[in-house]
Amino acid sequence: MRAVSRRGVAGLPPDVEIVRGDATDSSCTRELCHGASVVYHCAGAPYGDWPATLPRLMAGIIDGAEAAGAKLVYGDNLYAYGPVNGPLLESLPDRPVGPKGEARARVARQLLDADRAGRVRAVIGRASDFYGPGVRLSAFGERIFAAALANQSASVLGDVDAAHSFSYIDDFAAALVKLGEHGETMGQVWHVPHDVPLTTREMLVFVYGEAGATLRFRAASRLMLNLAALVNPMARELKETFYQFERPFVVDHSKFAREFGASPTRHREAIRATLEWWAGQA
Repeated sequence: MRAVSRRGVAGLPPDVEIVRGDATDSSCTRELCHGASVVYHCAGAPYGDWPATLPRLMAGIIDGAEAAGAKLVYGDNLYAYGPVNGPLLESLPDRPVGPKGEARARVARQLLDADRAGRVRAVIGRASDFYGPGVRLSAFGERIFAAALANQSASVLGDVDAAHSFSYIDDFAAALVKLGEHGETMGQVWHVPHDVPLTTREMLVFVYGEAGATLRFRAASRLMLNLAALVNPMARELKETFYQFERPFVVDHSKFAREFGASPTRHREAIRATLEWWAGQA
């Protein structure tokens, strides 16, 4: 098994070969993908760089998988759908509301077009906001788990009482592996299994309860985010997808469940494992 990163470093098991590479460089990806049967595309870029960088990443990785004759599995999010009334389904059209969603929709089409053209056999697995060991920058990353362990106030977004689907990172990874193992999944979008939707408040109660901390949090409203965006670059980036935290945001993974079954990790168990990881980072 080989993992590729731009810096050539990653916190992975010792039996994983870690190499440095630039996935936007097709000559590099052809070399690195040589001999692979499945390529997993989970590469990212800073938020503000998505429109320029994500299409180049996808093009380079498609070239590498095509040269190797490998299946290509893309770990995606839900930004391309835009605001939705009701559960999120794979059949929804792309209706992004800003440059990051437009970039995600573009690269998904880029990949599925390559599949239809016969260049590569490809599949897309999509998940909502994820959390778990190693996840730092998610909406449910450092601002929640590190804060709870330090008995400090968490920083969250929007309506804390709106139902929301949260994806445990280990479940996301297992689902992507499953999609890569089955040829009949190719050329399609699949929502990976999520445990039952919870509100942000309910998740915080679980996290702070397991951490033995006093529950405290600050929930940013749209007005607060707009004001922060005047001086904070990350706040400006969050404005585009704030709708995901203003209303119910629930993922339907029934397609995956019908095909493969679905036993996602329960939130309490996943939260315990996540807190254990964060405690080890101190």
